[in-house]
Amino acid sequence: MTTVSPDQIYEEVQARYGRIADEFKLKVQNDAACCDSEADYCGADLYDTDLTTLPEDVTGLSLGCGDPITLAGLEAGQTVLDLGSGGGIDCFLAAERVGTSGHVIGVDMTLAMLEKARHNQANLGVTNVEFRQGFIEDLPVENDSIDVVISNCVINLSPNKTAVFRETFRVLKPGGRIAVSDMVTQGRFTPQERADMSAWAGCITGAEDVADYVAAMKTAGFTEISVRDKAEPDVELAGTPQDTGSARLFSARITAVKPPTSSDDAGKLGKTELLPALDQL
Repeated sequence: MTTVSPDQIYEEVQARYGRIADEFKLKVQNDAACCDSEADYCGADLYDTDLTTLPEDVTGLSLGCGDPITLAGLEAGQTVLDLGSGGGIDCFLAAERVGTSGHVIGVDMTLAMLEKARHNQANLGVTNVEFRQGFIEDLPVENDSIDVVISNCVINLSPNKTAVFRETFRVLKPGGRIAVSDMVTQGRFTPQERADMSAWAGCITGAEDVADYVAAMKTAGFTEISVRDKAEPDVELAGTPQDTGSARLFSARITAVKPPTSSDDAGKLGKTELLPALDQL
């Protein structure tokens, strides 16, 4: 079986997004995108919300596959966490919605992206946002401190989705919610396809089958899980069985809830402790 290590994945992902951040100027070049430049599921034009309040220096570096801001339905005063915050577009949009009484935290593992996000923050004069370096499998965030977790085309990049959801569950307040846009599949990629690090870092072969994705969320403790294809939002996919065919990749809108009363005994496990072999994902 062809396998790659989690460290290889981290290195490839960091290298790709560090390069994109370093090369970005006023406009994103054709190849500077999370997904294939020919794809219709990646970029700032996927937002249903108004982006005119943000400069192109922010919106041009949008590497997401959907609109988690609209999906999250944020309210004034909430504390929001963005997994894989990149150049900061979703953090800044969230900051507008939670207002000065709210707070937004962006977590990213790539220093070049964090530098870009902080530069954008300074230019915008936004004071209710902070950016922290860290892995989404080992969040630098306190227990039970977050109202809503958002993410945009990032969880698929992780070599351990179970760890991501366990950490997300840990930091959410009881009754808190997760609302993410992410690439998922119906069907699984082969080990050979997963070993293509360029495709993994391009938000393709790291994507999981819907049933596996939902199982990881349930293992973490989430309830009221919903997975819907962005192209067919009226069709609920969370209850579908694992597809045994070849992988069909699509952008999904995913939501779930941490129960209002839950015994969160997951604890804060380190990244190394939570990284199984890829064939166990």
